[in-house]
Amino acid sequence: MKDAISAHGGRLINQELSGKEAENIDTGSMPTIHLSAREISDLEMIAIGAFSPLRGFMGRDDYESVISNMRLNNGLPWTIPIKLAVSKENAAELKLDQDIALLDKDKHAVAILELREKYKYDKAKEALEVYGTTDEKHPGVAYLYQEGEVLLGGAIHLLERQHDEDPAYANYRLDPAESRSIFKEKGWRRIVGFQTRNPVHRAHEYIQKCALETVDGLFLHPLVGATKSDDIPADLRMKCYVTILEKYYPKDRVVLGVLPTAMRYAGPKEAIFHAIIRKNYGCTHFIVGRDHAGVGDYYGSFDAHYIFDEFGADELEITPLFFDYTFYCRRCGGMASYKTCPHDADEHIALSGTKVREMLRSGQMPPAEFSRPEVAKILLEGMGKS
Repeated sequence: MKDAISAHGGRLINQELSGKEAENIDTGSMPTIHLSAREISDLEMIAIGAFSPLRGFMGRDDYESVISNMRLNNGLPWTIPIKLAVSKENAAELKLDQDIALLDKDKHAVAILELREKYKYDKAKEALEVYGTTDEKHPGVAYLYQEGEVLLGGAIHLLERQHDEDPAYANYRLDPAESRSIFKEKGWRRIVGFQTRNPVHRAHEYIQKCALETVDGLFLHPLVGATKSDDIPADLRMKCYVTILEKYYPKDRVVLGVLPTAMRYAGPKEAIFHAIIRKNYGCTHFIVGRDHAGVGDYYGSFDAHYIFDEFGADELEITPLFFDYTFYCRRCGGMASYKTCPHDADEHIALSGTKVREMLRSGQMPPAEFSRPEVAKILLEGMGKS
């Protein structure tokens, strides 16, 4: 049985060296670069093929094309620059066509970079094009502005993965080749992916199950890389995911995996990026809800829906499933959305993530119409409020 969908660009990339191949690499005499946590996660996502067709950090042509045109230089859709930034001083010490050792926080070589390009970039332009704002209060822009002034481009080769991730989700870390194998073993031809950085609440459950009515299986794929400081920690969220899947979902129709990359909070641009990543993991469909990957009021509620219209039907090769704002309606007696419910807003029970976090911090249990009680209990206990 063939894979249900090809990787982005036609082939799943593998830039990971293993066994003797990795052991024979001598990094001791190479120039070095220390990587941030986000850069290491990007490095690993490139190596395992989650960022296919990228083989390394972007060179100038790809970077500028992504910023200006939402495409790689070869025309393939891509919306978020994947880059390695260093200071001007560090860049001056590096020579083109060298192999560079990439180090983790413990100064251990985890990969090598085949350095092919060094180039300056316009941070304000990137902020405006990718995030739609130059406001430093935006978390993505704030991160961008503290990066180095020079970008390095070239293919990478991963020597060793990081092993310091929380055991709560280590067993759910699936490479794209592994998730594709699981889907194939299950005989799934239509797989819908769901991106989240929050615990699954009733609105999430509703749209996931609506999608499940039309496909073979659901790939619940929460992001567990770096997020905002006020987001609920990944280990606590994982307990919620496991619990709700055990109690409220069909066991043979859901696969839980984790996405070990950082949130950019780039709204509509990140919605496309997330869809492409899930395509690489083997999904044929992707759920796009209200304010996907948004933060504050920087994006319109459905900007992440509209951006898909900027690509041809056969360009992304993954089908977006758009969902409206969902809530519990007292009059309807169940979950609904503005597309299906005729009743006034005072009949609706809908809470923002910010409101729920405030309730949890004060020791309040969110209403059952918003969150399954088992999930709320885990969150309260995890925040020391039970």
